[in-house]
Amino acid sequence: MAGAYFYYVEANIVCLIIFGIMVVYDRLSMDRQEKQVKFDHALIAFMVYFFLDALWGLIQQGTLPNTRFSNMAIDLAIYLGMSAIIYTWIRFFMSVERIRNRDKPLLRFLLLLPFCLSALVMVIVYLTAPEILVGEDYGPQLLYNIFLNGIGYLYLASIIVYTTVKAIREKNRMERRKHLMVGLLPLMVVFGGLVQMLSMPDMPVFCFCCAVIMLVFYIKSMVDQISLDPLTRLNNRGQMLRFIAQEGGHRDDTMRFVIMMDVNDFKMINDTYGHAEGDRALMVVAESLRRVVNSHSIPVFLGRYGGDEFIIIAHPNHPEEIEKMAGEIRERLAEQCREEGTPYTISIGIGYDALRDAPDSLQNCIRRADEKLYLDKERIKREGLSSRPA
Repeated sequence: MAGAYFYYVEANIVCLIIFGIMVVYDRLSMDRQEKQVKFDHALIAFMVYFFLDALWGLIQQGTLPNTRFSNMAIDLAIYLGMSAIIYTWIRFFMSVERIRNRDKPLLRFLLLLPFCLSALVMVIVYLTAPEILVGEDYGPQLLYNIFLNGIGYLYLASIIVYTTVKAIREKNRMERRKHLMVGLLPLMVVFGGLVQMLSMPDMPVFCFCCAVIMLVFYIKSMVDQISLDPLTRLNNRGQMLRFIAQEGGHRDDTMRFVIMMDVNDFKMINDTYGHAEGDRALMVVAESLRRVVNSHSIPVFLGRYGGDEFIIIAHPNHPEEIEKMAGEIRERLAEQCREEGTPYTISIGIGYDALRDAPDSLQNCIRRADEKLYLDKERIKREGLSSRPA
């Protein structure tokens, strides 16, 4: 039995070290987005839990004093560690799903309240009737497991339901995958926790399940840093070049259109309202493009070309879909400005062209679309439809 607990402790320590390496690497990053910061908080919560779980293993092994008090203390500490994992994961989930008002103090307080009340009840029970939570053999009783998992599993079930519904309703394949991924950890946590609690209490199943899924998220985060623009979270220039290289090697009968877009008088927004507001304007444009693209079922690549320029490479069924998409982008952008309450109205120049038969290339198609873009920008300026204060 001592050997089994030694393996249990060793597994938790190894997972703690792996998560520690991920946290250190993230904190050395020069560009840390909200999701990354909150993911790091979840990693730290897991590290605390792994450390406490290793202490529990040392107590069961006999390396540390195995008394009623030591078991009560470590059980309460593990409950707090599990609560921290659930809370930090909820915060990460809310940032991924862009939940409104997610950083409001009242919402954060309401999320923490059930855990705090449950911990208070646990302390009272420990002081008045500890045998209800810790048996004669110092092992956790059923009521302790209810405390440990009850509230957390309710929160995780809510996340699973939310992300599943969002995935079912989502038309865009990439967004659907995002919803499913953020709902994956709760399933793994529930599975690992139940297996360990019900059938293999001496095996670190929960530890392994959590380590696997967090590594998957970490790898995805690294890929996003390589391929996504940090401000708009759209594909960056490097990802666009990789996409073009891939597309260039697969010529078929599918239509390909390039749409180039550029914010009109973007310098006016920067000079008048400051560069922070200029960044906000770019995010408004990105969100508008994202919404329009997600409303269409055709295959689309959407990215930030550079500065205030954006690009769409689309595979429409009919050329008319591209003209319709361009109109929807202008309409959505005006609506987005009103929804965001920006002190200006953003207008955008749009130019598009189709990929022709070989030896034409996507690079040449981008150049033609860019030429049409600047013709459109001149038209907009002549007609007085450029970006302007609201």
